[in-house]
Amino acid sequence: MFTFETPGITAEGYLQMAPLIAVFLGACFSVGIETFSKRGRRARYQVPFTAFVILVALVFTIMNWLNGLIGIGGVATLAVDGPTYFMWTILLVLSLLSLLIFAERRLGGGSTAFTPQAASVPGTPAEEEAIKARLEHTEIYPLLLFALTGMLLFPAANDLITMFVALEVLSLPLYLMCGMARRRRLLSQEAALKYFLLGSLSSAFFLFGAALLYGYSGSMIFREIAIAAASHAGSDALLYGGIGLLAIGLLFKVGAVPFHSWTPDVYQGAPTPVTAFMAACTKIAAVGALLRVFYVALGARLWDWQPLFAAIAVVTMIVGTLFAITQTDIKRLLAYSSIAHAGFLLVAVVGAAQAETGAGPGQLTSVGAVLFYLAVYGLATVGAFAIVTMVRDDGGEVNSLAGWAGLGRKSPGLAAAFALFLLSFAGIPLTSGFIGKWAVFAAAWSGGYGWLVVVAVIVSLVAAYFYLRVIVTMFFTAPVDGTRVVSPSWLTGAVVIVGCIGTLILGILPGPLLDVATMAGEFLR
Repeated sequence: MFTFETPGITAEGYLQMAPLIAVFLGACFSVGIETFSKRGRRARYQVPFTAFVILVALVFTIMNWLNGLIGIGGVATLAVDGPTYFMWTILLVLSLLSLLIFAERRLGGGSTAFTPQAASVPGTPAEEEAIKARLEHTEIYPLLLFALTGMLLFPAANDLITMFVALEVLSLPLYLMCGMARRRRLLSQEAALKYFLLGSLSSAFFLFGAALLYGYSGSMIFREIAIAAASHAGSDALLYGGIGLLAIGLLFKVGAVPFHSWTPDVYQGAPTPVTAFMAACTKIAAVGALLRVFYVALGARLWDWQPLFAAIAVVTMIVGTLFAITQTDIKRLLAYSSIAHAGFLLVAVVGAAQAETGAGPGQLTSVGAVLFYLAVYGLATVGAFAIVTMVRDDGGEVNSLAGWAGLGRKSPGLAAAFALFLLSFAGIPLTSGFIGKWAVFAAAWSGGYGWLVVVAVIVSLVAAYFYLRVIVTMFFTAPVDGTRVVSPSWLTGAVVIVGCIGTLILGILPGPLLDVATMAGEFLR
């Protein structure tokens, strides 16, 4: 007769998982609000409730981090360590900023950026009736919380099954959210369908890779895989196949070449608040998961995967930069910029030798460099897309670069803020982007990949061209008729202000955050 032992989780274990539990329970209660509250009052409940849930999770995260609650929890499925706490903190902060853009109404004349009835065929009488009835898809808020649940779990997963579940939990809500734009509905639906089809395919690659690694090591747990990899316990064919397929699944979410084709179309077609949330938070979660798999589970075989990642980093930087130069749509330009930044992040990932051999006290590791870069890039990204929502004409947002001509004369402050974010993306000194690039380049150089740093610096110089082109268009080109800057409410205004202040402070005084990233740059094994 079989007997089963119920897995036990201590009170400390539940406290470690408190941020994750808070967001998940908040998402479930948010669905209840949709069910039991009146249609016209849902938004006034959902926005403050979602903000409250994120703040509670943030408080738990910081409190646990300060109290040193570090360990393997959730029946060995969750690794709560320095990188986990750092990524949870920036994910929650950036999600809160994204929520403010989600809730913005003044820019849309009293409506949010989301369609009143996503199930209606664009342009049909049913859609017109929904607009006149002022219906709203307030389901966007529980979807945000469910996606955030997956994002928090993804970089903290301690085994491949948990990581796959997290991948699906974060992806499925995003597929829906991308198809909910109020304007340009067909483009939005096309973006959602492309993201769903390609995302499903990448998930299949991830799952197949997990199966091969299980066949190699006999376990899904990262520590067991690491022991098997270090001792060459199984067939190298299974190991290399697993590494390749897992890399495809994770690099798709990172947006690295050649798995990047979804990025420009989805960034352009999705509602801009969703694009901001996805561009910042999804990349953070995906890079965190990539680091945990390849540093913890496969760190013993870094010589096998480092050359692959170095080649992908070079191709990603070059393709992202060259295609960005040709773009005439501001959201597509930022999408290709995001691809190039994925390449810069991979430069630090390649410097994995430090993660294995260890760094001296106070020395920035590859993990610490990536964590700092993710924080400053995410902050500037959310701020930049917040500004994109304000530049409008009678048809809605103006995404054509030609429509941004002369913006500096119409709204000097807004144009200056956008220029600041672009300069940060370019890595110009006195911005946080410069310190971020210095950190990842220094990590790769210390890891023995000086040639890769040289390539990255050259690509950075070329990439500065398309950022400066936008600045020249805004400040040194005659204004065009029809384009105007709509004054937002304090919600979007707060996002832009926080983004500008953070970009400047972290460019001038990066020391405190660099120290935190350095101290947080060690995974549990």
